[in-house]
Amino acid sequence: MDVSPTESTVLIQGESGTGKEVIARYIHELSARSEKPFLSINCGALPESLLESELFGHEKGSFTGAVRDKQGLFAAARGGTFFLDEIGEMSPATQVKLLRVLQEREAIPVGGTAAIPVDVRVVAATNRDLEEDIKRGRFRTDLYYRLNVIAIHLPPLRDRRDDIEIFVTAFLERIGRERGDPPKRLDREAFDAIMQYDWPGNVRELENALERAGVLTKGETIPLSAMPAKITEHQSEPLVAERPHANPTLDVVEQAYITWVLQSEGGNKTRAAEVLGIDPSTLYRKLTRYEGGEKTEKTESGV
Repeated sequence: MDVSPTESTVLIQGESGTGKEVIARYIHELSARSEKPFLSINCGALPESLLESELFGHEKGSFTGAVRDKQGLFAAARGGTFFLDEIGEMSPATQVKLLRVLQEREAIPVGGTAAIPVDVRVVAATNRDLEEDIKRGRFRTDLYYRLNVIAIHLPPLRDRRDDIEIFVTAFLERIGRERGDPPKRLDREAFDAIMQYDWPGNVRELENALERAGVLTKGETIPLSAMPAKITEHQSEPLVAERPHANPTLDVVEQAYITWVLQSEGGNKTRAAEVLGIDPSTLYRKLTRYEGGEKTEKTESGV
């Protein structure tokens, strides 16, 4: 990955579950900091006061319960990489303090006065539209540009179906390794169902589905029946009627051709649109219309 050898701050954007932390770890492992710590924190999982203490540390007596000095994660990650997940959930006050860290390369513990040098590479991630948050006054413009030196956008899994097989192989190998067993494999029906499903939970949902299926499968091959019901029930039904048409209309022919191209491209709508020579939005409208039954009604009525 070209961004790994640099020291530049990275901002990874994408839907929840698309594998943003996986990419952050990959950047760290390929960088000159790989022998140093990789630490992470979810900025939306902690209240503001606790998040500041975790990030910057605190001094004894700085607030109720601060019975001893505490080292912050910026200090603990010295020489390594610090991954700030869900950066868009950070409060405005904490954003100001983070901006100082990025500009001055130093942090002041809560309740302290002396600055501590910061030597970390920051990789941040969010599933929010930060530019829209800037317009609404929820996120600082100056912090956004400090974070967005190198921008990485992770598309949802449904738009990169070629990656599904890669993830399946990696996850099944990891699950097998953790259990001390040879990696299981998917049978044809299970694999087809996985390729057809849209994965609203993205990579995280795929990983959970495979782990569940692995637990339910005693043999080496995972059958379709071991997959979650929402995946097996989602298997695409034919968009066109299987009975032949003696005199098919242009709509029926178009529908059959689009179906064939879509299946040939493994369900990848973006690639299918390229093959068809139409805009993806046009393809989505046609598919929605077909699935809504409009074409079927016309076909059966003979129109």
